[in-house]
Amino acid sequence: MADNASLLARREQAVPRGVASSTAVFADRAENAELWDVEGRRFVDFAGGIAVLNTGHRHPKVMAAVQAQLERFTHTAFQVCPYESYVALSEKLNALAPFSGPAKTLLLTTGAEATENAVKVARAATGRSAVIAFTGGFHGRTLLASAMTGKTTPYKRRFGPMPGEVFHAPFPTGLNGNTVERTLEAIQYLFAADVEPERVAAFIVEPVQGEGGFHVAPPAFLEALRALADQHGILLIADEVQAGFARTGKMFGIENSGVEPDLVCVAKSLAGGFPLAGLIGRAPLMDALDPGGLGGTYGGSPIGCAAALAVLEVIEEDGLCARAAAIGQRMRTRVEGFAAAGLPVANIRGLGAMFGFDVTNAAGETDGAMAKAVTVAALERGLILLSCGTKGETIRVLVPLTASDELIDEGLDLVEQALATVAGKVMA
Repeated sequence: MADNASLLARREQAVPRGVASSTAVFADRAENAELWDVEGRRFVDFAGGIAVLNTGHRHPKVMAAVQAQLERFTHTAFQVCPYESYVALSEKLNALAPFSGPAKTLLLTTGAEATENAVKVARAATGRSAVIAFTGGFHGRTLLASAMTGKTTPYKRRFGPMPGEVFHAPFPTGLNGNTVERTLEAIQYLFAADVEPERVAAFIVEPVQGEGGFHVAPPAFLEALRALADQHGILLIADEVQAGFARTGKMFGIENSGVEPDLVCVAKSLAGGFPLAGLIGRAPLMDALDPGGLGGTYGGSPIGCAAALAVLEVIEEDGLCARAAAIGQRMRTRVEGFAAAGLPVANIRGLGAMFGFDVTNAAGETDGAMAKAVTVAALERGLILLSCGTKGETIRVLVPLTASDELIDEGLDLVEQALATVAGKVMA
């Protein structure tokens, strides 16, 4: 059997440099919140495929649903021969939509498709062209999604020119003077200097930033966005690709604020590891496009729909929203203990089990190189852990919500050891 080193050599010859991997661990098998590589080494998984595995690797209910669908058919293209599972999943997502009134759902394949189709719907429904996004936001790697993403390297560098009519305001992280008030002032500057509000189709915002550093959008900020949107006839798009499906302690992250969006982008944990995405929107908006204006060959695949229907059952039956809240509190208590013990931890934050913190250097400054060193030290100890943030300074935890307390504690022990090693401390 191939080992990690030989597979890495083959990867470097066969796969473009632009496709980055956080580790050189080649997966062989996985179960719930554990993964084994091709050399038989076991890892605790605190990455969850970047928030794809809220219900864990190979959840039995999801696997059974997929197996049953495989016995029937794998593809027809919904635009050619529709099938009940697409309709049934749309009905369930419409019922879960975090806004009042009738909803409709478009099923797709990737998160970038969801965000781009949200803009298409917003433009068609409003007759306007401009979009306002926020610094640090991540909305995908296709060209319009990259334009909306609020980080140049590596998502925009050398890919220009970017699509026009996309503007950015600072996201109110609460750090370095990035307050709600400053963000609202910046939006007014945009209205005065760059784009009149009557030309803006939508605001697009993550209720909790993913790649941008797990910063939670303050409720006051979302409330103000909603008020501005209502004042000027602008739509509010919630990008729930990473925050959705119980991760934050609610089905959708924006529900923690009480603010109702007009359009909701979903993907990642919707289908338990199978490619599926969607756009949930107010019915009149979703019906603004002509037949054929929405869709995609693989959008809402039968396999993905079967998996997603099972995922939604698991979330409800296993109480994963409440479980996410409990996991988040467990992690917060433990990491606050790391900080109290003098480990290089700062700015602990998150909602539910969408949890992160910054790593600092000897000067007390947040440090991307230090955070990367922590993920490397964790991997050496058997923990898959990711960093994020505008400068890579944040450790993010996306452990499956189905993980046991014992496994979560094991992973947190490894985080502590990695922090202590990088800080040059000796564990007691």
